[in-house]
Amino acid sequence: MYSSSNQRIITWLIPIMIVLYILYSSNFLLLVGNKKDCSTFMHLDDGTEEQDDISGNISSTTETTEKRIGEKEKIREVKNEKEENEDGEKEELDLDLLSQRQDTKLEHIVFGIAASANLWDIRKEYIKVWWKPNQTRGVVWLDSNVKVQVNEGLPNIRISEGTDKFKYTNTQGQRSALRISRVVTETLKLGLKDVRWFMMGDDDTVFVVDNLVRILSKYDHTQFFYVGSSSESHVQNIHFSYAMAYGGGGFAISYPLAKELAKMQDRCMQRYPGLYGSDDRMQACMAELGVPLTKEPGFHQYDVYGDLLGLLGAHPVTPLVTLHHLDVVQPIFPTMNRVESLQHLMKSVKQDSGSIMQQSICYDNERYWSISVSWGYVVQVLRGVLSPRELEMPTRTFLNWYKRADYTAYSFNTRPVTKNPCQKAFLFYMNRTRYDPIRKQIVGTYSRFKSKPPYCTWKMDSPEKIESIIVSKRPDPLRWQRSPRRDCCRVLPSRKKSTMYISVSNCQKGEVSELSR
Repeated sequence: MYSSSNQRIITWLIPIMIVLYILYSSNFLLLVGNKKDCSTFMHLDDGTEEQDDISGNISSTTETTEKRIGEKEKIREVKNEKEENEDGEKEELDLDLLSQRQDTKLEHIVFGIAASANLWDIRKEYIKVWWKPNQTRGVVWLDSNVKVQVNEGLPNIRISEGTDKFKYTNTQGQRSALRISRVVTETLKLGLKDVRWFMMGDDDTVFVVDNLVRILSKYDHTQFFYVGSSSESHVQNIHFSYAMAYGGGGFAISYPLAKELAKMQDRCMQRYPGLYGSDDRMQACMAELGVPLTKEPGFHQYDVYGDLLGLLGAHPVTPLVTLHHLDVVQPIFPTMNRVESLQHLMKSVKQDSGSIMQQSICYDNERYWSISVSWGYVVQVLRGVLSPRELEMPTRTFLNWYKRADYTAYSFNTRPVTKNPCQKAFLFYMNRTRYDPIRKQIVGTYSRFKSKPPYCTWKMDSPEKIESIIVSKRPDPLRWQRSPRRDCCRVLPSRKKSTMYISVSNCQKGEVSELSR
């Protein structure tokens, strides 16, 4: 009986196991058919369709398949649109590289010019040189009223607020420093529209406004920026600060920073009664705001005396933005007065402002001459071969602001004026310039400065036989949107022994400033 009952159990157990196996297998297939795999969802293939058929739910599978195909097409459309947008962004980026990084224009810059009524009749002539009526915006801040003529081509004139509430205890300085310190804040309070930058300068500061726009376009005007440069005098920088922008060389403050400065400047100035000038008071407030100086070497304080030839003839590879202390130094063109010299320089600025004073170095291989071109200003020709490393170093044609200091008191490298009469530079100053529309080149004539050359015993050709140098160059308004590099120059053949021809342009691939032997 026991064995018969076991047989019945085994008889029923076998079919039950078979049924359970079938149900399990069937359920497993259903699970596999409905499983959502990322690759299956994104890329529908034949294997997925077969699994959907096995599930047995044909109508449901068809709807799901159509839905997935539709989703797949949408994904492809989105992907294509994304790729098209990326390509468009790349094209816009490429175009952006050819333009300025910020769309800052001259109209976005407001000048605040610190001036004195006592010197106004002299200093206003410097402002006329660079000011562009109906283009530049700004205000001259004076300490008292002056006579104003109609249509004189000058900025608006305003009288600064009083500074009686501020203490001034520096025995070597002047109280006017307090007034000048507040020029930016007072200009801000005028409420001018669409301002991105406030540009501070003195009445004897001359701006190359196109280059100023180029410099400020590098920076985001919605952020805090304090842009300027130090003094040429190491002693000055030690005495005041290397972190300070000198007001004579000019400095720029972004609009948001000017707003923050205006909120706290009066309190800040009360804390520094012993400081000497306006520049160091401004820097002290910037230090309290935590904003460092962003240095741009094209802003020139020119704390020097004498002749600027050495500095301007070897200008650093950066746009020339400002000149200062023009009453102190000699006229930059020796046959003209100071104002005439600046007006003459602006003729080259109008042709190619980005290239003004930019140095290029080349050699006359036949006569063994070294040539340095400061475009738009001067060409220097020297006997023998001086390396570019020497020629790009300013010659000390100038004296330090502290006259007892020697050449070690400059904040940059210099070289002495040669004592060897055979190595004296022959100077050819820019005489006239014009644009040739046929060749699309700027053609400048540089005439030799007629000074008696010293006696030389070297048995080689003398540059005194050259009367004029013709320099040709294409305008290059986008030069500062590429990496900084000196231009290259080349001595061209000439039929006249009294005339030298030089071509200046971007250096070609593989071109080097060297004497070819």
